[in-house]
Amino acid sequence: MATLKTKVAVIGAGSAGMRAYREITKTTDDVLLIEDGPYGTTCARVGCMPSKLLIAAAEAAYAGNHTAPMGVTYAAPQIDGAAVMARVRSERDRFVGFVEETVEGWPEQHRIRSRASFLSDTTLALSDGRRVEAETIIIATGSRPNILPFFENFGDRLIVNDDVFSWDTLPSSVAVFGAGVIGLELGQALHRLGVRVSLFGRDNLVGPLSDPEVLAQANRIFTAEFDFHSHADVTGHRRTDTGVAVDLNGETLEYEYALIATGRRPNVDKLGLENTSLKLDARGVPVFDLYTGQCGDAPIFIAGDANNIIPLLHEAADEGATAGYNAAHWPDIRRFTKSAPISVMFSDPQIMMVGETHRALTERGADFAVGSLDWADQGRARVMGVNKGLLRVYGEYNTGRFLGAEMIGPRAEHLAHLLAWSLQSRLTVDEMLERPFYHPVIEEGLRTALRILNANLQMGAMPPPRCIDCGPGA
Repeated sequence: MATLKTKVAVIGAGSAGMRAYREITKTTDDVLLIEDGPYGTTCARVGCMPSKLLIAAAEAAYAGNHTAPMGVTYAAPQIDGAAVMARVRSERDRFVGFVEETVEGWPEQHRIRSRASFLSDTTLALSDGRRVEAETIIIATGSRPNILPFFENFGDRLIVNDDVFSWDTLPSSVAVFGAGVIGLELGQALHRLGVRVSLFGRDNLVGPLSDPEVLAQANRIFTAEFDFHSHADVTGHRRTDTGVAVDLNGETLEYEYALIATGRRPNVDKLGLENTSLKLDARGVPVFDLYTGQCGDAPIFIAGDANNIIPLLHEAADEGATAGYNAAHWPDIRRFTKSAPISVMFSDPQIMMVGETHRALTERGADFAVGSLDWADQGRARVMGVNKGLLRVYGEYNTGRFLGAEMIGPRAEHLAHLLAWSLQSRLTVDEMLERPFYHPVIEEGLRTALRILNANLQMGAMPPPRCIDCGPGA
């Protein structure tokens, strides 16, 4: 049995694994990147990019039918499902191709196409019969859709988001289970593209939102647009001769497919972790240090979706860099800062969360105030006809420090970045209000919310411009 020896072995060539590899090769060429599936990240292949392609088509179809208040009308959009999906697949393949070219451009002796599992903290068994002995190992195996056994009776009509992006055309109808990010984004997009959609959620939740007032607004907005059941009491479901059936409120509803979007699970259950010294949490994920990526005291590191913390590309890349640096410099372990928490959901209206959520602040007993803005009367939002939603910003009493925000509303993806940068720069609400706001722009709505927050913090509605010629105390 052949045994390969290396300084660092990286299991997984997704976003985290690729970033780890780049970081490792700054220090050593003694590295092996092990991947048993196709190259191409979750984001490029079945996540961020193909979903945004589908959403872009949905937005184009929707916009032409909702300009009558401006005195502009169009004929009903003609949606060519085959053409929509052809563009989704083509552009998706282009993004994936860039990733494949990158990985395949790395030295062949660094790449192994095989499945790896642990025999010990420093030894891996490969599915091709070989072994790898490494000084350090990085787990960057990503995640996969979480399909509860409850749904298995949908049979071959059960699909996940991965399947959607391989369609040749759009189906006539889809039942979507799960009102998280994936379910809501895809459900709303399919609805706007002419697919009959019902979205079934639980506990009145919408995406990751936790602020009760923002959550209530989101429920009202999406329920008004399409068949959205934020707390569905589904009493039965099954495969039928022609598709699937769902029993809801004494009625049987039929669809062509059932899209299961009930979260993702980390790919750590088949790694042989029982053969290591690692302590595992309730989901079987190694307990690790958030700032070093190290699992316990072992020479094992974890990064990306595999750690089951924040399944976002930029987080995976940052964690990959941290794990890569520490694995390459072992036993010299260093702690690295984390970026300000930022999350964006590309529904319409968009949803964003920055910093500490309302739930997190409440649970830790934070002494905080809230500033709110209803987008209904915000100037630029009304001009563009996108004046729906609610913004809530949070600040700390006594210090005036900005803590976080939750929002559903227009251009949330851009406001989220302004707030995340402010949070990471440790700005107070006063200091945020000293920054310039152009007129008329959506960002003025953020300024209004910050003014209200500042007043509620008892620090005044808005600080005046600073006098540059005045002495201290003037």
